[in-house]
Amino acid sequence: MRKIGLVIVAIIFAASGGLAQAEGPGDPTAVKKEDDGKWLDKEGNPTYKISADGTVDWFTYSGYRRYHSDCHVCHGPDGMGSTYAPALKDSVKSMSYGDFLGVVASGRKNISTAAENVMPAFGDNPNVACYMDDLYVYLRARSTDAWGRQRPAKKEEKTEAYTKAEDACMGKK
Repeated sequence: MRKIGLVIVAIIFAASGGLAQAEGPGDPTAVKKEDDGKWLDKEGNPTYKISADGTVDWFTYSGYRRYHSDCHVCHGPDGMGSTYAPALKDSVKSMSYGDFLGVVASGRKNISTAAENVMPAFGDNPNVACYMDDLYVYLRARSTDAWGRQRPAKKEEKTEAYTKAEDACMGKK
């Protein structure tokens, strides 16, 4: 399991160009759909796709579920923050995709004279690491107010390619 986490961190580091970038995620408009159902923006970053009838893509739906399973305890309901941790729906406005992956995988420590905030590393936790794109897509939809605080009622179906990737990441054969 540790080996999977280290591989994931290495992939994230390589995907982010090796160094954190200061710019935000840019225009979230979905322009391309991959075989696993993931939508990408013009820069190639994962993004959301919400149809006029309110149907969300699988990654947004899965991200909602994963966020409320693992992240909301510290970061508050629907990415809105808490007294313990910042609002992620606001943080992703100024974070690049690579920065987001790096912080989730490796954690972060902010220490000042007034406070000490620590985000633990989740690169070794497959319940988070295997779903980082899902979390990013959901929080990106929240950050632009494209999706509100409710659970998505309508969703695209999970693709076979997504299921295979999920099984591989989780160590299933």
